[in-house]
Amino acid sequence: MPGQFLATVEKNESLGPAICRLTILAPEIAAAGQPGQFVMLRSGRGLDPLLSRPFSLHQTFPHGRIQVLFKVLGEGTRKLAALGAGEPLGIVGPLGRGFDLAAPRAGARLGLIGGGMGVAPLFFLAREIQRRLPEFGLDVLLGARAKQELEQLLIDFGPLKIEPRVATDDGSLGHHGLVPELIEKEWGKDGKLRQVFCCGPWPMMAAVAQRCRERDWSCQVSLETMMACGFSACLGCAVAGSGQRERYFHVCKDGPVFNAADISWE
Repeated sequence: MPGQFLATVEKNESLGPAICRLTILAPEIAAAGQPGQFVMLRSGRGLDPLLSRPFSLHQTFPHGRIQVLFKVLGEGTRKLAALGAGEPLGIVGPLGRGFDLAAPRAGARLGLIGGGMGVAPLFFLAREIQRRLPEFGLDVLLGARAKQELEQLLIDFGPLKIEPRVATDDGSLGHHGLVPELIEKEWGKDGKLRQVFCCGPWPMMAAVAQRCRERDWSCQVSLETMMACGFSACLGCAVAGSGQRERYFHVCKDGPVFNAADISWE
């Protein structure tokens, strides 16, 4: 069950240009969190900004720690980036519906695709897939603007014996271009059925959803939206559904993970 806690920062790392990773002592959330779920964080300093910010669970650890990965984009993330070890942090979670790992298709290879800060939940997801579904093959595609944004994450995947394929906008690492283009390059030839799990900017996920639909691959997407509360009180995170029955979903309550076929990508 989600709860509201006063947590403590254990470590604050700089992983690249304006990219930070917070390690937080939050035993209740570490024990309950699932891949794809999120937490609402707010710096313990003052009342500005007043509202918390949503962040995917990047990792959980059995000794009561969690990690979140974020890019400094405004006042809220700037204050989080300035936190040091031992400082307090308001946290609510774990929130939302995570990735569904219950019923992969028999014989499928599983594919993870992340772009930008959408790479944040994928390490946790990859680790859980290996733990719960060791019989399934796993491929990972990651995209970023430049190699500096991915270098540490590639190191992190090493212990899982996964070598992600990479695309960068500036061509400084891996494929020069967009990460959905790697679907054809890396997955288009072997004919092995895939179930795809995706997180990143909306245009990237729309492109991935289209490619999966064309190939009859199932696809789960973790949506990123503006969110003020995290539990469907503000109604600020509505997205349009693809069907008549569910015209709109609330990302915080109904997601953030959805079947890509249930979302209107127009």
